[in-house]
Amino acid sequence: MSILLVILRATAARCRADIIRRFPARPEPLVLDPILLVKAALMGVVEGLTEFLPVSSTGHLILAGALLDFNDERGKLFEIVIQSAAILAVVWEFRARIAATLGGVFTDPKARQLLVNVGIAFLPLALLGLLFGKALKAHLFNAPTVAASFILGAFVILWAERRQNHVRVTCVDDMTALDALKVGIAQAFALIPGTSRSGATIIGGMLFGLSRQVATEFTFYLAIPTLAIAGAYSLYKERALLSADDLGMWVVGMVFSFVSAFLCVRWLLRYISTHSFVPFAWYRIAFGGVVLVTWWFGLVNWVD
Repeated sequence: MSILLVILRATAARCRADIIRRFPARPEPLVLDPILLVKAALMGVVEGLTEFLPVSSTGHLILAGALLDFNDERGKLFEIVIQSAAILAVVWEFRARIAATLGGVFTDPKARQLLVNVGIAFLPLALLGLLFGKALKAHLFNAPTVAASFILGAFVILWAERRQNHVRVTCVDDMTALDALKVGIAQAFALIPGTSRSGATIIGGMLFGLSRQVATEFTFYLAIPTLAIAGAYSLYKERALLSADDLGMWVVGMVFSFVSAFLCVRWLLRYISTHSFVPFAWYRIAFGGVVLVTWWFGLVNWVD
């Protein structure tokens, strides 16, 4: 009787194993944390609204991430992801010009010169970033530095707007390689958190003789390779943190980043035709002052 029982148990175990093999258990559905999705949406909006305005997206993301408790390694990877959506917004807005430029690179001298100028302007930031990027992140990514950069950048904007700039270039096709190099050097100051990449290039371009419209338009073109290459490089370095569990968070953040960046770019192009950047300077002073006061008195734990 015992031998028969052993045989029956062994047979049942084999049948159970065969059933499990043929019909594996369904994985538990991925549950998305609604609070996390709200944080992703807010960070996406912050990125989209600040990436192309002269107010520093990096500074805002550092501070917003600290307030939302979203500034760990996972949050840093998320910032890279949503930045790509902001780039796509610029590509979509200028898709006709980009397509015409790429299509005419071998036949149109102006298209070829624009690509060369973008490449030249990209080099200073790329070279200095490779040489000093790690050291700058280690020592300057903190609340006092970001706030001080906000305020100092504001005074540069006010000075540039008060200065009587002699406009030499009124069309982006008329920019020379030297003009592009000067704008690229100005963009390199954006390695300091809180400076603003777009602010440095736009104001720098104006100081070097570009019209407000040309400086802004060239800044958008320059943003595409600058942000895309920097994002791809950062994503490669942080590839160990990639996880399918974060896909929902990424999608939400990218959607909000794309929409807000697209609306911001369109608004900025209309705004600069009749307005200066002075209001952004006063905003930078106010925002930087709030950060410094709250950090000094310990009211907000911005960043370590």
